[in-house]
Amino acid sequence: MDEKLLEQLKSIPILCVEDEDGIRQIIVETLKYYFDEVYEAKDGEEAYEIYQEYRPKIILSDIQMKNCNGIEFVKKIRKEDSSTTIFMLTAYSNEEYLVDLINLNINHFILKPLNLKKLNEALLKFLNRTLEPVEIYEGMYLDLQKREINYNNETISLRKREKEFLQLLYEKKGSILSYEQIEDELWGEKEMTSHALKSFIKDLRHKLPVNVIKNVPQEGYTLAKFD
Repeated sequence: MDEKLLEQLKSIPILCVEDEDGIRQIIVETLKYYFDEVYEAKDGEEAYEIYQEYRPKIILSDIQMKNCNGIEFVKKIRKEDSSTTIFMLTAYSNEEYLVDLINLNINHFILKPLNLKKLNEALLKFLNRTLEPVEIYEGMYLDLQKREINYNNETISLRKREKEFLQLLYEKKGSILSYEQIEDELWGEKEMTSHALKSFIKDLRHKLPVNVIKNVPQEGYTLAKFD
């Protein structure tokens, strides 16, 4: 994988879920080559707690585990989150899990043992999906790689936080991006004041050719719907 693609992965948080300590340790050490922020869990219950606290962008999970297995873990996530990328690891090549995996919108299926070739294939699939322009409104596309909006042959450059905000709205389409999520994702360690958020939204709305940002009082923001 070339340096530019590796750089894209560095800032993305990932969660590894594997009940065998030795295997998990090997996978985690491998992931640390690609990612700066790597979390680990020994079963689905622990993984769900980590997911709720840290909201990783990618989850790499075994299927068969003690306590809460991978399928049950993913079912919990998909009840509220359809956008997080999920890779499933399994030691079995039979079809008993395939229907569940398809219904749960699994992004990639990896047969154990995990090696660099299989991991690279999954990560490249993730990058190709996340770097493609996405339609946030009819005819309005957000180019995540170039950090710009394209609409009616017009190109609008975005700041990093503006791009990330619109990306979050897109990922949460059909639901509400809460104030708490905005502060966690975009402000990081800094405090997000009400004035700072309102000023940010006002400036971004002024920049966009169509007002696609809809406020949900007391809750957060969502994208305007279109057919």
